[in-house]
Amino acid sequence: MTTSEPTTVDTPLKKLVGEKTAKALADHLDLHTAGDLVYHFPRRYDERGEHTDIRSLDVGEQVTVLAQVQRTAVRPMRQRRGNLLEVTVGDDSGGVLTLTFFGNQAWRERELRPGRWGLFAGKVTEFRGKRQLNGPEYVLLGEAVDGEAAANEEVEEFAGALIPVYPAAAAVPTWVIARCVRVVLDTFTPPEDPVPAAVRATRKLAGIGTALREIHRPASKEDLYRARHRLKWDEAFAVQLTLVQRKHRAAAWPAKARPPRAGGLLDAFDARLPYELTAGQRTVGAEIAADLATAHPMHRLLQGEVGSGKTVVALRAMLQVVDAGGQAALLAPTEVLAAQHHRGMLDLLGPFGRAGELGAADDATRVELVTGSLGAAARRQALAEVAGGRAGIVLGTHALLYEGVDFADLGLVVVDEQHRFGVEQRDALRAKADQPPHVLVMTATPIPRTVAMTVYGDLETSTLSQLPQGRSPIASHVVPASEKPAFLERAWRRLREEVAAGHQAYVVCPRIGEGPQSDEEPPREDDNGRRPPLAVTEVAPLLAEGPLHGLRIGVLHGKLPADEKDAVMRTFAAGDLDVLVATTVIEVGVDVPNATVMIVLDADRFGVSQLHQLRGRVGRGSAAGLCLLVSEAAEGSSARERLDAVASTTDGFKLAELDLEQRREGDVLGATQSGRRSHLRLLSLLRDADLIRDARAEAIALVDEDPELERQPALAASVAALVDAERAEYLEKG
Repeated sequence: MTTSEPTTVDTPLKKLVGEKTAKALADHLDLHTAGDLVYHFPRRYDERGEHTDIRSLDVGEQVTVLAQVQRTAVRPMRQRRGNLLEVTVGDDSGGVLTLTFFGNQAWRERELRPGRWGLFAGKVTEFRGKRQLNGPEYVLLGEAVDGEAAANEEVEEFAGALIPVYPAAAAVPTWVIARCVRVVLDTFTPPEDPVPAAVRATRKLAGIGTALREIHRPASKEDLYRARHRLKWDEAFAVQLTLVQRKHRAAAWPAKARPPRAGGLLDAFDARLPYELTAGQRTVGAEIAADLATAHPMHRLLQGEVGSGKTVVALRAMLQVVDAGGQAALLAPTEVLAAQHHRGMLDLLGPFGRAGELGAADDATRVELVTGSLGAAARRQALAEVAGGRAGIVLGTHALLYEGVDFADLGLVVVDEQHRFGVEQRDALRAKADQPPHVLVMTATPIPRTVAMTVYGDLETSTLSQLPQGRSPIASHVVPASEKPAFLERAWRRLREEVAAGHQAYVVCPRIGEGPQSDEEPPREDDNGRRPPLAVTEVAPLLAEGPLHGLRIGVLHGKLPADEKDAVMRTFAAGDLDVLVATTVIEVGVDVPNATVMIVLDADRFGVSQLHQLRGRVGRGSAAGLCLLVSEAAEGSSARERLDAVASTTDGFKLAELDLEQRREGDVLGATQSGRRSHLRLLSLLRDADLIRDARAEAIALVDEDPELERQPALAASVAALVDAERAEYLEKG
């Protein structure tokens, strides 16, 4: 179905491709308008005559392959009446795939003649060592489609050198999408080009109409490169314009200056520190102190490796705010971490953190812990201290966000491990101040430069790279449990040796145990039906009866009551437990210097940054740390390569780049938080670093001249479409 009227981005698809096809596109791919479809870009491009590397297909994967029919065979079925048609297709690499069709289908045998090329779509299964597609959808290039004679345009669609393969669904295969795209493009009127002509000329960018046509129907690889480059630019430019505008507006917001005060708590704290600050801590501390002294809110990201001393930097910033008459709040992701921060800060502050108690210093403040598990009387007392301003430093989990937690004068919000908090939670805490408070975001997950530029582009960034004196190196090794069971036995003996030498150990599992999964657990089974990940509640008794018999073993996970979690951590920190069997609840902030060895079971079930965070829990004292990554992943598999990479380096920035390569980059912009479709389709935060840098430079120049893009209405509308309001808030809050 076609129309003679011009097609715009807003034209409903049902006017163009018919009710039935439009409904399938809407139901299965969330595509409703011509604009939705035109911006549904091909995932890749196949070339006829060039192999698609069938050998690399994974069992369980939904695939579309370009292949050539090699031979067909018909044989009777054993279990029921009728015949089975087996079609062998292959590519130039020597890879072969069997297509199976059940029932008497002589017409299909005639159609799938040896020598024919086609696109075949289905789920890869394995039978007797051979990979196959059962009853796949297919289209033969230049042949009939859906049993109807192909129009000349249909032949032309697949006659080019580059064949687009789209993100598809079983009910809407790639060739149906390609046909719909062709119908839309035949009458499509592109929108006004949003990128200013001067920028297009300087950066040698194709026009938007040309780019949208050539990304779907490129005549050559050069055309395709030009189209992709222009559309990547649009994504990078929209994100950078949003961030630069946010930064521009934030600079104009009023905030209460919190300058340093000579002879105050900060000076007293520095004088009693039992060690010297590193050069990095002093430099970053000076940057933060200068930000706090201005009448505009600080928005700073503090990143540093596990154990680089971020907490001390944050505490010094909090004391500067207290010296200036304000309060500071630290938001931690778990009660375990909040309680540990509370104990650690009380120890560091000594008499300066115990106002109102015997032995307190004259100008002391109070350090209050506010968590969901506080008893009623303790909670009332803590909230009164916070509301009255006597508690200069307030630590807590998301319980700080609830109604009834009121501050006298909130001057600084420190968010620890920001990736664990949603946008709304951070915003709720900031809203507790009369004026925008200063904000310090901390993360121990190193962020590649282009990610920082793209996701945190409205924050100033500080990095702590050197470790404080006394921190020990961590050695990491992969333990291939299936191939070499003796290595796993040796791992348990190695743990016992550390305990015998007076040290302690962690054993980390991916899952808690029976019952519903929690947020700290990965999926129980993957598409290939592997066994469920090992669970804390199941592993701990097996270890106690087996390889760790006789050792004092504790259990820690997110479903334990808060007071029980705290008690377990206190017992472990005091040295009264030898081994802690835990989930990733220990991933951030847990600090037990005597713990020297960590064994991570089913290590391939964790992400790269998670493993890097976890191993940062050992080697925190004077003795060297050891991390053993136990896995059944086969040698040469992507999971095993990932573990080998983690074991080979302690450079968090290298690992962060590896992590990013293996994740869907669209999620970096919060697609998982907002659930909206407007995520990065083409832009790669790693591969397109130069393009992102150039787009940021153009965005800064444009916003300096025209802060609200009033003279560029088409560009403003494009930015709003690519980075909707919800995503913009996510970007702003980091």
